[in-house]
Amino acid sequence: MLSAGCGLGGRLQLPEGSAATSAGASVPRTSWASGRKGLNPTAAEGRRGVAGVCVGAPAVGAADSAWLLHTLRQAAMKDSLVLLGRVPAHPDSRCWFLAWNPAGTLLASCGGDRRVRIWGTEGDSWICKSVLSEGHQRTVRKVAWSPCGNYLASASFDATTCIWKKNQDDFECVTTLEGHENEVKSVAWAPSGNLLATCSRDKSVWVWEVDEEDEYECVSVLNSHTQDVKHVVWHPNQELLASASYDDTVKLYREEEDDWVCCATLEGHESTVWSLAFDPSGQRLASCSDDRTVRIWRQYPPGNEQGVACSGSDPSWKCICTLSGFHSRTIYDVAWCQLTGALATACGDDAIRVFEEDPSSDPQQPTFSLTAHLPQAHSQDVNCVAWNPKEPGLLASCSDDGEVAFWKYQRPEGL
Repeated sequence: MLSAGCGLGGRLQLPEGSAATSAGASVPRTSWASGRKGLNPTAAEGRRGVAGVCVGAPAVGAADSAWLLHTLRQAAMKDSLVLLGRVPAHPDSRCWFLAWNPAGTLLASCGGDRRVRIWGTEGDSWICKSVLSEGHQRTVRKVAWSPCGNYLASASFDATTCIWKKNQDDFECVTTLEGHENEVKSVAWAPSGNLLATCSRDKSVWVWEVDEEDEYECVSVLNSHTQDVKHVVWHPNQELLASASYDDTVKLYREEEDDWVCCATLEGHESTVWSLAFDPSGQRLASCSDDRTVRIWRQYPPGNEQGVACSGSDPSWKCICTLSGFHSRTIYDVAWCQLTGALATACGDDAIRVFEEDPSSDPQQPTFSLTAHLPQAHSQDVNCVAWNPKEPGLLASCSDDGEVAFWKYQRPEGL
């Protein structure tokens, strides 16, 4: 097992009050109590309030030019994220997660009402095309489309994962996967479509194999995490799996001699890791956490020019940048646009933020700029952000307020 820390420091373009941290960096911090805005963990069903950290405010007497720069940046970002529409996707309930189908024509949403809804367009409006209501007995936490777009998987707190087959506008539950001891927190398809991963509060990650008859068989149970596993995601073009956990770590897995093994452990976050996203190349991985930071990890193969040590034939993963000081509460989701490379976050402070990498920055120490910040994107915690896979700049978000919102992002000029 390989342990990776924040061995290479990254730099950021910062708004006022923000800070970049790297190995050895000293940043003033103030303790605070995070949580669910007065909700206890039971009421939040699946969320846990844990101690976080916040970056201290800038010193009194900061140069006026810094405030002017901040004001100009805020003005430039004002119209970079424009609301296209909003729908009450899961009324009187939380909307937990969103997933676009591969064609970018349908959006699946899931929530605390035990339902999955499928959204599509009619003219300029988004309408509900289907309601999948018969599969689960408790909250549906995550949904994921198969690469072919003909199947949708839904993971639920009832400890099951349903596989829905699409038939024109209708969906039929063709398989229910059982085995986890309690809440299933996430589900994801491998790029080949032949493998499916699930994870659970029972601390395990399961890998399922799909045969030509659409039969599902669990081929591996991975118990590398010591706490609740929050999220699983596959590499965009390899059978490499990543998971995020309440134990503050990220784990990576690959197949070895007909079994799956943990090949790397990424350590550095100071609290629960909620979500993960690979960049379009798969060489970098973004993680977001209850510690209110986003970390960018880079893969280094054996014999790399940078001299990063590797164990055997396994690549090493190193933290090359930390986005710190931008978020005032837990970051629940991170999404890396496969078309533009823009990085979006969903935060417990009700806001959506978008970051872009400076194309002239050093790939080993990248610079990211905050290019969009919408403080009240929703009336409650933002749980998920999802980039459309075909239309650049089209972003969907969902929230504890039960709504799904659609946004058009355009990088502001001059940033």
